[in-house]
Amino acid sequence: MKIQHTLLASAVLSALSTLAHAETAETPKVIVTATPFHTAENDQILTPAKVLAGDELRDKTGTSLGETLSQELGVSASAFGAGASRPIIRGLEGSRVKMLENGMAVSDVSGLSNDHAVSSEGASARQIEILRGPAALLYGSGAIGGLVNVVNERIPTELEAKPTGQLEARYSTADKGRALSGGVDGSAGKVAWHADGSWRNTDDYKIPAPRKAGDPDSESGRLPHSATRERSGGLGASYIESWGFVGASVSRLSNLYGIPSDEGSKIDQKQTRYDIDSLVRAPFSGFESFKFKAGYTDYKHAELNDENQPEVVFKNRSLETRAELAHKPLAGWNGTFGVQTENQHFSALSAEGGPDTVPVTHSTSRAAFLVEEVDAGPVHMNAGARIENVKRKPVTGLNRSFDLRSASVGGMWPFVPGYGLGATLSYAQRAPAIEELYSGGPHDATATFDIGNPDFKKETSRNIELTLQKTSGQVRWKVNVFRNKIKDFIYGHITGNMLDEDGHAGEELRERVFEQANATVRGAEAEMTYNERGPGWSGRVFADTSRGKLDVGGNLPLQPANRIGASVGYREGGWRGGLSLVHAQGQDRLASFETTNTPGYNQLNANLAYTQKLGSQDVTWFLIARNLLNEEIRVSTSVLKDIAPLPGRSLVFGVRTRF
Repeated sequence: MKIQHTLLASAVLSALSTLAHAETAETPKVIVTATPFHTAENDQILTPAKVLAGDELRDKTGTSLGETLSQELGVSASAFGAGASRPIIRGLEGSRVKMLENGMAVSDVSGLSNDHAVSSEGASARQIEILRGPAALLYGSGAIGGLVNVVNERIPTELEAKPTGQLEARYSTADKGRALSGGVDGSAGKVAWHADGSWRNTDDYKIPAPRKAGDPDSESGRLPHSATRERSGGLGASYIESWGFVGASVSRLSNLYGIPSDEGSKIDQKQTRYDIDSLVRAPFSGFESFKFKAGYTDYKHAELNDENQPEVVFKNRSLETRAELAHKPLAGWNGTFGVQTENQHFSALSAEGGPDTVPVTHSTSRAAFLVEEVDAGPVHMNAGARIENVKRKPVTGLNRSFDLRSASVGGMWPFVPGYGLGATLSYAQRAPAIEELYSGGPHDATATFDIGNPDFKKETSRNIELTLQKTSGQVRWKVNVFRNKIKDFIYGHITGNMLDEDGHAGEELRERVFEQANATVRGAEAEMTYNERGPGWSGRVFADTSRGKLDVGGNLPLQPANRIGASVGYREGGWRGGLSLVHAQGQDRLASFETTNTPGYNQLNANLAYTQKLGSQDVTWFLIARNLLNEEIRVSTSVLKDIAPLPGRSLVFGVRTRF
């Protein structure tokens, strides 16, 4: 952990040296929608938050959600090809990181395996939020590691005086990518409406080195089976009055992408989603608002072989409801309490008559939650609690029921105006996911034969986090250190045995057995920004590190590398440009069954944009350069790190218009 102390010491000393010179100018506020208090990003002192919006979001948008968020503080990506890359927060992945769309679960199967894409499209997002801490308790036990909320506002909450929207087209050189996305909002009387859509085609992307690490004779040029094809669209409308609103939306996603494994699989993903959202202001005495949401998702994806024939078909039908009641200040406390339900039918069945990967399983969840905040003298406090019952009922196998308890409390002491010292303690429990309990068949896209355990216990996480930060002026910084003790941590163990499609000794599939053991994840983060969103010069430096270990000895699999990065930008008039460099150290902290270290790398990106007025419209011409050094980048959090490097140098040309 030498790097941890070095990076943090440098960041803290640099930050403290600016105290006497910091300006008092304030940057624009971005509102975080996934918290019960809807406060600004920089006010989330007990719920560490990052919000990507506006130009920053457009500059970072990639072909997957993981790629889009991969350079945020404490966030890495699973990098399972261009089509499937899920965010990993502080070394925790899969079902421990909750994926939301407009505050509701995306209800896909991306948490099951790294080859499954998140069924929420970043190209049509208005903003993307990353949250941890007490507010995450509103959204379930799957938020032990944190949550990511994609906000596309398909159900509008305001009446527009005239139609507004944006349209964007872009082309990328490394993958010959063509993309078009846009959205429009309008109103008719007291009815507001919204429409959005996106279209993207990419070819196999260029790689800067031979495909297989250490094998100069392996394929080069382009990475086989890394092409993608995505289509999505959504419609929504709301009736808006002074008392609040009620609205509904429908959306459709179709996604076909390659898996750059030796088998050369493809995944054909489809999802239809229906949502209802409503808000009543001052519903009765003593309460500020009542919210009710409901969402129904019909999800399906087929894993196709190299002849485009389905081998395994994953299905998930889910109905989720949420009701939240926010009360007026009571003895100084502000807060929200509510209930949440979910009914889910999931399966991963063989299309070839062999063993099913996961049997048909019906799951239900019933939960109640409470999140509160109060000023206790100079200390601002935030606390939350959640109780939940989760039932798993497979058509064959053992029924399970889990009673879950979660709680979190924290405080921030502004020892000097504009500076804060804080601590957060949390206790969270997670029910084993369906695949962790009942897997018993081949998963061809990952070349594994998965074996679950229906006797697993619930996971229990105890986390402590300490924060020192400066939250005002043009120069702002924060330092976080954390330690997470997880009892009965569930992970997939590659045993070394080789099996066939029927689970007998063979040469096709690696045996992956889900196991439980106590684990500890600890780490630190530091970030300093200057003039983050204002005109003129801006800058950012950051460093993050985390390490996950089994208490009995050995590392957790797929742990992120230590990173340090810096960026500089300039904005004046219609011009905007920036340059960023991220250095990742080599990663040799491997699990017992992992065999390949990942070397360090430097990732240099740049962007340049010019906005002009054409009639009543703002038109922005932009150029984004990624991996300018054309480095061979293999990330330690990728299952395919041995055979699938990230893309080489790529230029993205585009135009965007707002009206």
